Amino acid sequence: MDLRHVRRPGDGWLDCACGQKHWGLNGAAGLLLARSVTLDDGEARVEVVLQHRAVWSHHGGTWGVPGGAIAPDETPTEGALREAHEEAGIEPADVVVRSTHVLDHGTWSYTTVVGVLRPGASATVREADDESLEVRWVPVEDVVDLPLLPAFGDAWPVLRSEVLAAGPA
Repeated sequence: MDLRHVRRPGDGWLDCACGQKHWGLNGAAGLLLARSVTLDDGEARVEVVLQHRAVWSHHGGTWGVPGGAIAPDETPTEGALREAHEEAGIEPADVVVRSTHVLDHGTWSYTTVVGVLRPGASATVREADDESLEVRWVPVEDVVDLPLLPAFGDAWPVLRSEVLAAGPA
């Protein structure tokens, strides 16, 4: 089945007060999931899950967080967790939500849910649908070296601080 053609309530383009079109009639949300890993030399580093967006998608070929349109009956957090499961195979029960960051345009908003991997949870992520070229853990210090989704790139300095402040689950 071609998942690009599966429509859900809330899917669609909205003409925003900012003058652009945005995906998600009820807004959109995504999950920025972090974990701390210990390297072979004993040093720790923080990594986040990023999605390399399919070429056919809006801003295709860029990197961002798994996410999408919020359904009418969902909170932004519920929508972000659902989308992360659909796109990256992340189990909602494996995520401890630490904070949210909202880009609010008045008529449309995007909520980035910042979470950490629950202790003992599987750290496996994967391309779970055709919206991704790749999904992987990326060291926080390497994020800026990727071609980022423009809005994610703009928000990254603040999001990076929130990820580093989130601490372990």
